[in-house]
Amino acid sequence: MKIPFIKPLFIAGIAFTFAACGTTNPVLISTPIENIDEIPLKITPLTDTQLKNWGQYDLVTDTIPGMSIDKAYNEIIKNKTGNQVIVAVIDSGVDIAHEDLKSVVWVNRDEVANNGKDDDKNGYVDDIHGWNFLGDAVKENMEYTRIYKRLKPKYEGKPASGITNGDRAEYDIYLSAKAEYEKEYNENLQNKTQYEQIKQQLTIAHKAVSAKLGKEDYTKKELAAMEATTQEMQQYKAMLSQIQNNVDENIPEALKQLDEGIEYFANRLNTHFNLNLDGRAIVGDNPYDITDTKYGNNEVSGPTKDKEDIKHGTHVAGIIAAKRGNNIGIDGVANNVQIMAVRAVPDGDEYDKDIALAIRYAVDNGAKVINTSFGKYFSPNPEFVTDALKYAASKDVLIVNAAGNEGLDLDTKMVYPNDQTPQNPTEIVDNVLTVGALNYEYGSGLVASFSNFGKTNVDVFAPGTKIWSTTPNNTYEYLQGTSMAAPAVAGVAAIIRSFYPKLTAAQVKNIIMNSGVSTKASVVVSENTLNMKFTDLSVSGKMVNLYNALILAERESK
Repeated sequence: MKIPFIKPLFIAGIAFTFAACGTTNPVLISTPIENIDEIPLKITPLTDTQLKNWGQYDLVTDTIPGMSIDKAYNEIIKNKTGNQVIVAVIDSGVDIAHEDLKSVVWVNRDEVANNGKDDDKNGYVDDIHGWNFLGDAVKENMEYTRIYKRLKPKYEGKPASGITNGDRAEYDIYLSAKAEYEKEYNENLQNKTQYEQIKQQLTIAHKAVSAKLGKEDYTKKELAAMEATTQEMQQYKAMLSQIQNNVDENIPEALKQLDEGIEYFANRLNTHFNLNLDGRAIVGDNPYDITDTKYGNNEVSGPTKDKEDIKHGTHVAGIIAAKRGNNIGIDGVANNVQIMAVRAVPDGDEYDKDIALAIRYAVDNGAKVINTSFGKYFSPNPEFVTDALKYAASKDVLIVNAAGNEGLDLDTKMVYPNDQTPQNPTEIVDNVLTVGALNYEYGSGLVASFSNFGKTNVDVFAPGTKIWSTTPNNTYEYLQGTSMAAPAVAGVAAIIRSFYPKLTAAQVKNIIMNSGVSTKASVVVSENTLNMKFTDLSVSGKMVNLYNALILAERESK
């Protein structure tokens, strides 16, 4: 699925509250890695402007662990443009009409728009801006739900002793999928019920206190000063004070966040875990047959009028390439980039076939960098995607992949897609760069607590916490996750490929890894349960840095 921008921020807050109730200049010098730990920690909160742009700042100058984007443009790139690079965004879809994206959307010049013909003979009719492998499908099951549902008639109620050797592997997958399904279904149902109960209690307390104070938007100070003469009113006051101190001073806003939480869990129960849902039926293909390729359409912005389901892909696209310097919205990482929109990730888990064909489509139509901000932990046809990764490698295309948001060690837990396994850390291909997420706090909180990590399975880290970017219908929002870290690095890769087109995908990957900035400090990871050295969290042990990468690329290109 779209690597979730983590569970909505209100979820953690509410739960906590109620737990107790061209060329570069050769004389430029890269940031000396050995001196990074001497930089003083930033002790003042980020301003609104800083927070919206923190991924582009420089650690030395700003004491904010960004990728030195602004510094690279000001001192190295300047007015140079380089070659235009196509970056494919395989995701939920992209709002190609967005005010800050429409000028950077890829146009297939070999195709005549809306004539109903496959003019360029690539197998896709009228694919002007990319391809939609989901057709009109939006809602989907999780992969383990699909596996459980598909295999349940064959194995339900059967003892292990009755399984033949030929079915043993499939039976084990069935048991794993069933266990995961039951765990996730029950957790989401419990969370929804808990939120509903909290909302009921909070609504009653808020109504009583609002009547006493004569206003709904009372402050912490006003609540603290309110006289509570009855035991009931004292309980209301204590509950509301706890909310104001830990979640939101504005109680109506806290109630709104609760509604969002209830909706979030309800939607998951109705779609991700719904055994009666056949989200694929509307597409009309066999999702387990890689040779069945005549499906989908050219509607890369998806089928829904409100475009809410393409928020994730639109946000990703903006991080990479929102038009720089146009005084609209934001500045993406890369200039001189075209975004190829490939819709293949539904609200739920993606199908292996869609991802494999999406990668091949991007490669065949000129993408030099592909962003893959999605992932899952069950895969019935991993060979489809592995073959596509190998195909991309053979065509010199770099794939920048999100590590995932469960705070897991990927050296022990397999995630798909991936170019290696926990059992065999040897890379299948050399063109996949897996990215973990950083926080804007330099110090022990440097790594996002949700980010997956792995000394052999994650390559680098980049900004991924509270990232401001484009969202549908000319809007902008903060989202977070390794889904946001990957496109930041895809933008860096695109810049390198723009100025140094002779460098291979593997070389660009190594340059990004080797030029990063590191720290010897220990950081907190995995939802604040582990304390580890930053250098042990990835292959490189580094944070991506565009400034340093361009200097190294200049040297490597000679």
